[in-house]
Amino acid sequence: MDESDDRLAARLAPALALLAAVGETGHVTRAAELLGIPQPTASRRLAALAEIVGAPLVLPAGRGIRLTRAGRTLAAASTRALAGMTAAAREVREEIDPGSGRIVLGFLHLLGRTLVPSLIGGFRERNPGVRFSLAQGSRQDMLDALRDGEIDLVFVAPMPLDDPDLVSRPLADQELVLCAPPSHRLARRARVRAADLEGEELVTLEHGYGLRQITDDLCAAAGFEPRIAFEGQESETVRGLVAAGLGVAVLPRSDQPVTGGVVEIPLSPPLFRTVGVSWPAGERLTPAARAFRDHVCSHSTDLGPAFRPPRHPAARGGGKSR
Repeated sequence: MDESDDRLAARLAPALALLAAVGETGHVTRAAELLGIPQPTASRRLAALAEIVGAPLVLPAGRGIRLTRAGRTLAAASTRALAGMTAAAREVREEIDPGSGRIVLGFLHLLGRTLVPSLIGGFRERNPGVRFSLAQGSRQDMLDALRDGEIDLVFVAPMPLDDPDLVSRPLADQELVLCAPPSHRLARRARVRAADLEGEELVTLEHGYGLRQITDDLCAAAGFEPRIAFEGQESETVRGLVAAGLGVAVLPRSDQPVTGGVVEIPLSPPLFRTVGVSWPAGERLTPAARAFRDHVCSHSTDLGPAFRPPRHPAARGGGKSR
């Protein structure tokens, strides 16, 4: 960027919020209301910006306006710049008072029953001013949001061990079992081998969920293609379909009393998945998120009866684990 571009950018910088608001609303009056300024003031500023740039930024379109090509370019860049400034302002505010920060936490649906409430509850006993925004979804969706900066930390299984942009720490191992209706031919078995599932109708989660990948890998290792009867997005729905006699499923052992509609049979050899916490590599965590991460990774944290200590407790992934 040459010196004239530097000067132009510096003159445009004070108008970032206006450009972003016009790009979002497509209307000068609504943009002015969004920013809390008079509409004539917004119109004068847009005209002044057009003079600085040397080209119109908006054109009349019915009762509103439309952005010109130059206007769209500047509005998009302004939105990105404001997002960066918002994140920086949040970090600065939390550096001053980390006890009043906000943490955006992502996790798999099934972990929201006991693990997530237990960890958040223990943390807020010492940090009552910290707020949480919670996001649930598939493993792939959660990791994508983490990489995009939309989420601070995620609880997932399996962990993304080979991603250089993320650092992961195992928290606990969770046993996986075969869930079947009581009338099923395998329900009375003490243990079930993966090969016993060949030809069975399976109820699973959709692709992108960690349990689906584990189920597919288990069947592949036994030398057969899984016969998928139903696919879902939430483990309790899968369990309900099993209870209705619509198939069998590989699911985590329940941390609640097993109902009469489902029998849990251990697998042979025993199968476990490791639940871990992942965060961006480098120094991107805010103080509040860093404090929660350290709380989560504490060996003294009680994760509940459904979990056992991980076999491999070392941090994994790229970058610094700070």
